[in-house]
Amino acid sequence: MSNKNWPLFEIFIRSRQGLSHKHVGSLHAADAEMAIENARDVYTRRQEGESIWVVPASEITASSPDKKDSMYDPANDKIYRHPTFYDLPDELKHM
Repeated sequence: MSNKNWPLFEIFIRSRQGLSHKHVGSLHAADAEMAIENARDVYTRRQEGESIWVVPASEITASSPDKKDSMYDPANDKIYRHPTFYDLPDELKHM
């Protein structure tokens, strides 16, 4: 299998200070294991990563930007979905 035929993987890294994975980029690799190793070398050179996720780009399904109005419009009339609707206690962190 030539390098041109390798599938594209999307890379997500969770930093040592973070609570969630963040998309950091994409790379081509022969398989998921190689993608993890390459992602470690490319995206965590300073050892700031705690966890790496690799996802085949072909497995990601995204909404269409053309349909954003119809997709997000129903949420506008439900005020309980907005964070300002709730009073959070001071003890609650990372919200």
